[in-house]
Amino acid sequence: MDLNDTLHFADVDTEDMLGHIDGLPAQLQMAYQLGSQLKLPPMQPVNRVVVAGMGGSAIGADLLAAYLADQLVVPFYVHRDYGLPKYAMGERTLLVISSHSGDTEESLSAFEMGRANECQLLAICTGGKLAREAEEHHIPLWKFDHSGQPRTAVGYSFGLLLALLDRLGLVTDKHTDIVDAVNVMTELQTQIKAEVPVIQNPAKRQAGQFIGRDVTVFGSGFLAPVARRWKTQVNEVAKAFASFEMLPEADHNTLAGIYHPEELIERKYAMFFEASTDHPRNRTRVAKTKEIFMLEGIATDIFVAKGETRLAQMWSTLLFGDYVAYYMALAYDTDPTSIPPIAALKEFLTR
Repeated sequence: MDLNDTLHFADVDTEDMLGHIDGLPAQLQMAYQLGSQLKLPPMQPVNRVVVAGMGGSAIGADLLAAYLADQLVVPFYVHRDYGLPKYAMGERTLLVISSHSGDTEESLSAFEMGRANECQLLAICTGGKLAREAEEHHIPLWKFDHSGQPRTAVGYSFGLLLALLDRLGLVTDKHTDIVDAVNVMTELQTQIKAEVPVIQNPAKRQAGQFIGRDVTVFGSGFLAPVARRWKTQVNEVAKAFASFEMLPEADHNTLAGIYHPEELIERKYAMFFEASTDHPRNRTRVAKTKEIFMLEGIATDIFVAKGETRLAQMWSTLLFGDYVAYYMALAYDTDPTSIPPIAALKEFLTR
């Protein structure tokens, strides 16, 4: 599809994925406000926070852990699996079960083990079995209204958790940072929304560069989980292969694997993130690693995060990637919402 032909986007985007992406700045702000108002009973001091979730319900916790890595004084873990690790035990563990639908089987498994382990619990979902179980067992429940795919609720999975940590006194108030990030995202949208033509739209042009390529996204520091987000959005929205790598770790292994097989080199594309608030040595690594890839004939590019604060830079980079994945889907004439293989697997596992 011609990415300038916005009148026909809805022919492919029948469930309005674009509307969800356009609404992400407002969703982030609304989620933080909602988390500041929802009922929260008194909780005991904690030694660790564990967030159990999968896919779009877990990425918000990844983003939060990276954003607050230099601020949180207790460990913050993201658990993507059945059950729980052994350390998630007792009332000194705050276990947050994050499941968009409330029916994610891995998250429900963690919920049951968390109850058995006598953790302090909080459930975050839109409904489903998790909501019913939480109400039955008198466990705090934060419900939010959202009718789209879990990946379109990333503002909720991040903003609610951030507000929770604020209210528990584990971090300082982040209202000003949220407002700043939303403003930066809104300004960025004036350059990358659908009505902006390709010649003036960097997200559409970036999508064009990704078409037909095997993309690897490299993020360092607090942008590492944003690289994961780009990867998963290319997978789920554009239905295309992609991977992500974290720097500096990738410089200790991935960097050696850029020579073979030679016939695939022309299909590779390495995308790097740069942020002024990242560690100076990581910024140096990003520039030099990109240069090494480029000199070996691998197509490369870089996205410079917008804004002055870490939160603004994180969310502007995430937003740009969501638009890129969307425009890739349209270029491939692919429905950006439906995920038939994942739906088929879930159906099989319920038998």
